[in-house]
Amino acid sequence: MAEGEIGRTPVVCAGQDFAFMAGSMGMYVGNAIVAAAERAVKTRRPLILFAAAGGARMQEGILSLMQMPRTTVAVQMLKEARLPYIVVLTHPTTGGVTASYAMLGDVQIAEPNALICFAGPRVIEQTIREKLPEGFQRAEYLLDHGMLDRVTHRKLMREELITIVRMLTHQAPAVKADLAPPQPAPEPAVAAEVPNPEPQA
Repeated sequence: MAEGEIGRTPVVCAGQDFAFMAGSMGMYVGNAIVAAAERAVKTRRPLILFAAAGGARMQEGILSLMQMPRTTVAVQMLKEARLPYIVVLTHPTTGGVTASYAMLGDVQIAEPNALICFAGPRVIEQTIREKLPEGFQRAEYLLDHGMLDRVTHRKLMREELITIVRMLTHQAPAVKADLAPPQPAPEPAVAAEVPNPEPQA
């Protein structure tokens, strides 16, 4: 969890790290999301969540599954406080997170070709014994079927989030200076050395 500004707009952010146990949802993931929601409510800031998960952390058994209702209640806190909740779905976002906080955003954004599902396509094909449609459970397919609001490339994500956050918080659109990444301060100018004049005779 972190808090700061994006395009000079204060926000609270939370993100899952797929590199750590495939971003699986365990007790401390739930704790972090609840803490992020509480902080957003306390500071009256929008919450932006970056989801990346391979499912629940089944090593924790029922404690892992309990994070689904816990995080759902945390999202409801944001809605009752009338604060924007924006979810960015990265590749992949699967399992129990898609049955809870990852699909409850006021705005759902996904990266191109991201796999977003509860059960994977192989499991579904083995269960129903049918071939799934081309691109099933990919971001573009879900956008076409009304499950997502936007599919946005990562390089354009910052500008997209600034626009959406400012719109949902009833602020004027960002000017170009707000969107530009901060530039380093210029180096101080070095004064040219002026030679001492020769003494007059």
